[in-house]
Amino acid sequence: MGSGKTHWGKLLSERLGYQFIDLDAAIEEKEKRSITEIFEKEGEEYFRLAEKNMLEFLIQEYDNIVVSTGGGTPCFYNNTDRMKAAGKMIWLNTPVDVLTERLLKGKSRRPLLKHIPDEAFKNNILKKLHERRMYYDQAEIVINNEHEISVEEFLQIIRHE
Repeated sequence: MGSGKTHWGKLLSERLGYQFIDLDAAIEEKEKRSITEIFEKEGEEYFRLAEKNMLEFLIQEYDNIVVSTGGGTPCFYNNTDRMKAAGKMIWLNTPVDVLTERLLKGKSRRPLLKHIPDEAFKNNILKKLHERRMYYDQAEIVINNEHEISVEEFLQIIRHE
């Protein structure tokens, strides 16, 4: 969350000539409601199942796509294995201070973050990263400090993995 997945996904899809799909946006379109509304009315378990189902649909229905997933996507329902079997899984390993700054700006739009007090925010991000690291570490490609890399360098890394 906040690592720049959508930003980089759009740039990479353009350069590769692939279709870009934001997983959350695809879920919102199918459900005809926002992710926040889904979380509030149905809960996280319902959302994670919808997320798994949409990911499977996208993998089966499309070739040559770049999918921007949510930060929790790899952590549920063997989604990591599905993503790796379908293509390359990339982890944008963004520094915690950068994530904190980005996420604090828009926390009211993020159902898992909006109730966290600002003073506990950084610790919450550290905790989530610790919980999810074993999934993220399975990515074939890890990009550190994505704000210091060009699109051309990113593409070179992807093509050589």
